[in-house]
Amino acid sequence: MIKKLLLLLLFTHIGYSQVVINELDSDTPSTDDKEFIELKSTVPNTSLDGYVLVFFNGANNQSYLTMDLDGITTNSNGIATIGASLLSPVPNRYLPFDSIIQNGPDAVALYWGNGSDFPTNSSPTMTNLIDALVHETNDADPTALMAALGETVSYDEGATSALATSQSIQRKTDGTYEAKAPTPGANNDGSGDIYNGITISVNTSHKNENQSFDITFTTQTNVTADLNFNFTLANGTFTTADYTGSTSVFIATGSNTATKTIQLVDDAFDEGDEILRIKFAAIPTGFVKMNDNIDIRVIDNDFTTAPWGTPLNPTHGLVANTMPAGYYDSLEGLSGAALKQALQDIIANPSVVRAHNYGDVTDILKVADQNPQNSNQVWMMYVEAPRAKLDYQTGSSNIGTWNREHIYCQSRGGFTDGTSGTADGINVWLPTNADDILSGHADAHHIRAEDGPENSSRNERNYGSDYNGPLGNQGSWHGDVARAVFYMCVRYNGLNVVNGNPAQNPDGFIGDLATLLAWNVSDPSDDFEMHRNNYIYTWQYNRNPFIDHPDLADHIWGTKTTVPWSASLSNPDFEASKIVLYPNPANHYIMISGVSTDVPLDIYSTTGIKVYSGIYKHDSHLDLSLPAGVYMVTFSQDEQSITKKLIIQ
Repeated sequence: MIKKLLLLLLFTHIGYSQVVINELDSDTPSTDDKEFIELKSTVPNTSLDGYVLVFFNGANNQSYLTMDLDGITTNSNGIATIGASLLSPVPNRYLPFDSIIQNGPDAVALYWGNGSDFPTNSSPTMTNLIDALVHETNDADPTALMAALGETVSYDEGATSALATSQSIQRKTDGTYEAKAPTPGANNDGSGDIYNGITISVNTSHKNENQSFDITFTTQTNVTADLNFNFTLANGTFTTADYTGSTSVFIATGSNTATKTIQLVDDAFDEGDEILRIKFAAIPTGFVKMNDNIDIRVIDNDFTTAPWGTPLNPTHGLVANTMPAGYYDSLEGLSGAALKQALQDIIANPSVVRAHNYGDVTDILKVADQNPQNSNQVWMMYVEAPRAKLDYQTGSSNIGTWNREHIYCQSRGGFTDGTSGTADGINVWLPTNADDILSGHADAHHIRAEDGPENSSRNERNYGSDYNGPLGNQGSWHGDVARAVFYMCVRYNGLNVVNGNPAQNPDGFIGDLATLLAWNVSDPSDDFEMHRNNYIYTWQYNRNPFIDHPDLADHIWGTKTTVPWSASLSNPDFEASKIVLYPNPANHYIMISGVSTDVPLDIYSTTGIKVYSGIYKHDSHLDLSLPAGVYMVTFSQDEQSITKKLIIQ
């Protein structure tokens, strides 16, 4: 009885107003930010409640996107569109993100039902199927998908890539389709009601608090009666308290434009950079929005700074080490494998250490990797530059964004997507141990804020000969990645750092050990690392010991594997503030102040290559013949070492 009632409702609804797929544009120029699908009802102003769009992949004959159409109503021409962010006129509903509609050979189907009826990877069915369009861009026909949807023709958006990006697939009056220039929001044959489009024009460059700017609204043709509508600016933390100015627009009869001036408020609060969003409220019948949701960055001038430096201009000794008393006492007198095991017993202690998830890492990095020069930014490691915390990557494009870089890449570590991407906070955690390799997916000690494209460029490459960062970088991150790799190889069983350039997926191997040992010396632990070590400890209840005591690496993998380790001989920052190289920048010689005896001295390039080794004679000139560039000078005193940056002009 229930099935008969559903079928009766279905046929009654279809009989009242047939709805079909009217147009599809899956391939548009650049980033597919204008792609769309258009539906048409035989009766104008028809509600699409109860309809569902399902997009199918022709490669596996399964769904990859489902969109419930409840709440959408077709216009006076019977048209409704679902489209990408820059589609004009503005669609009735936006796609989840740009470039989501696959180019083919694929299909889109219109069903009567609910979105929950078609979870991702659903198989195509003809049950409750209203209409379907199989499409491609000069591909082979997806015959299995066509058969599953009862279709005999697959329509080509263009015989070439250029044609496909300039055309859409459009329904003709006989029910077949053709490819021609897109007509979103209008009848394919140009008939029907013509709407007067309203466009928002504004300078979208970043704005500072206390700055004013104009927003202009323009109709395509002069209005024949007074036009009134509103717009909003509020978005997230940007509220009506952050600006003054009217958001009501009036365009008088016979004209087509109006301009509003908005004054940004300069408050005394550090809210971080914010995004205001210019968005139409409801507009009168007969008009359409040509654009909408225009974002403008508002720079907060109330940011704070820290007393310590960035990795590019490091400081030492300004950030106190907050490790618990006696944290490393069990390491005294050990070396080699015994030292490594004792270290693991501390940093992977299942009764102490906490595991969080990948979603939490984003929140951790916003504090751990905060730019010391601006609290509203993170410091991106490889590119050695800041970026607004607000510019975290949330969509498919990583241009101009930052994201989470796994120093020990996921595939090498065997923990790809090992934890949830939904943050649940510092007070929600799981127990962990040395065999819990999946926790490495979200271990903040080896995850850093990084420029999106550079993160992709690094990919799974080993450090050293295979990856040395972007062109022109100064290597301020070298020691950071070395100490992160060393941490991971102690924290988790099965991870190993080795010499050379191991293949990409050899079950836990990463290189190059020799390079990383050199980087650990040439780019010593600084205040930036100590701050992030202290903060991550508040979440994970473990520390990166190679930040606290960098020389542990030599006692485990380097030249001191038989030398007992002692914390009393392990402070890399002895009297660091008193040590000065001058002149710096230098030309042909340097002098060193702050030392009272002759000092053994090594000089390294930013790639970790030792270019000089000798003795600095107290109160003398040290003549150098080095090419112009940035170097790290490491010298020893009282069984301890210090590294300073040197610039040769």
